[in-house]
Amino acid sequence: MAGRVFVPAEDVQTFVEEARATSYPLAAANSGNVMISFCVEDAATGTVTVLEQWASQEALDRHVATPEVTALLTKWGPRIRNEVRRFQADETDPRA
Repeated sequence: MAGRVFVPAEDVQTFVEEARATSYPLAAANSGNVMISFCVEDAATGTVTVLEQWASQEALDRHVATPEVTALLTKWGPRIRNEVRRFQADETDPRA
């Protein structure tokens, strides 16, 4: 998964701190997580870069279904614009 989340500029630091505090430990405990990162790209515009890599859709589904991630998405969902997209890379494809 890769993309941007747009948060009100005055809330961008709080959003990133909460997203990291929630998602990083849960992802680390999920054997299907390869990488997860939230970082402020542009504080003035509230732009956050999101990068996640999961071994499978099932691993991602487990992560998103945790009560902590559900609560984070419920809290912030109405206040953000999410432009994060899912991509699937096939390691047998030389273009991947």
